[in-house]
Amino acid sequence: MIRVRFAPSPTGYLHIGGVRTALFNWLYAKAQAGKFILRIEDTDKKRSQKKYLDEILDSLKWLGLEWDEIYFQSQRFDIYNQFAKKLLDESKAYQENSAIILKMPQAKIKIDDLIHGLIEFDTSTIKDQVLIKSDATPTYNFACVVDDSDMQISHVIRGDDHISNTPKQIAIYQALGFSLPKFAHLPLILGKDGARLSKRTGATSISDYRGMGYLPEAIVNYLMLLGWSPGNNQEIVAIDEAIKKFSIKRVNKTAATFSLEKLNWINNQYIKKSNTDRILSLLIPFLKSKRFIKDDFDRNYLLNVVKLFQGRINTLEDFINWADFVFLKKPKFEKEAKQKFLAKDLSREFTLLIERLNGLESFDAQLIEAVFRGVVAELNLNASDLVHPVRVALTGKTIGPGLFETIAILGKEKTVERLQQAIKSKKK
Repeated sequence: MIRVRFAPSPTGYLHIGGVRTALFNWLYAKAQAGKFILRIEDTDKKRSQKKYLDEILDSLKWLGLEWDEIYFQSQRFDIYNQFAKKLLDESKAYQENSAIILKMPQAKIKIDDLIHGLIEFDTSTIKDQVLIKSDATPTYNFACVVDDSDMQISHVIRGDDHISNTPKQIAIYQALGFSLPKFAHLPLILGKDGARLSKRTGATSISDYRGMGYLPEAIVNYLMLLGWSPGNNQEIVAIDEAIKKFSIKRVNKTAATFSLEKLNWINNQYIKKSNTDRILSLLIPFLKSKRFIKDDFDRNYLLNVVKLFQGRINTLEDFINWADFVFLKKPKFEKEAKQKFLAKDLSREFTLLIERLNGLESFDAQLIEAVFRGVVAELNLNASDLVHPVRVALTGKTIGPGLFETIAILGKEKTVERLQQAIKSKKK
């Protein structure tokens, strides 16, 4: 059976690179009807923290990358010691300063990497490898080999920053008489500057992306494209479809470049096609944190607000920035917008518009548009001469959804009040 593993260390939060590795392992397991193993590498007692473990587990679940089995290295020290003693007894390792060290064989090692092809190593350039440190904890390479063999891992799929560990681990496999798994080393994800991904270029924790309002399926879709493609220039790929098409041998050999703009575009596509009720449910915590709504909010009204913006936002956080004027007593004006569109006296135009809007019994977008166009014709204006000032007066912004739909959502009372306020501000 195909058995793969993802082995994060709970010494920090789960980042984009780690999730891409987890995703490719998970996809390969699903595509091959195999098992996806989660192994928590928590041998570093000082740096491992529960808050990091909780975030890793929660993020993987949120992304839908559920595991079939889970193991904790901190619970397996007896196993590591048992195999270290075996190597001592067979004179393949020696003890020095309370540490157990493997005698590195002098050999040429070859692996047929599933992504990079043939890779050769010369172990004569590698020093003897510590297996058990003087503090009695196993080293990364030793615990990794023992666990991969004991857990019957058939394929080791990891970042190519681990290639340098491969010959060291193979020497341990061979010393212990274990059969080797197949290796596949994923090219790294780089920032736009061509350097390794950093916080500045996108290496933010998954929980941070979640907090900014990215949808899990959008993150999964985007990370899938960082190194693999389903073909035909397809960019929106449902996970079920990806499982059917995924092949580790079709993973790119070159590094992928992380693009926040591309992630935003993909997230926008998923928000657009999502059920509006679901998007509202996801927005509620954002709205409450801003104190835009209370527990007794009008759900139907909010659904209409969300529909107005759903096609325009890249993240859920964008909704807060785009739609804040709906919830605030007064709009927050963009400085340049106010100077450009509300600098001149529009009391004549706004007063007539208020009068006509007040006369509407039904405040829907179609009737509002008819009234608006009637005012424009009566005053012999170009529509844009009134559209832009009215939008800024009502929303504080120069761009947004359709003006008449915006006015309908805002409601007669707020619309009239804000137009009156714009008139008063010019008279001061």
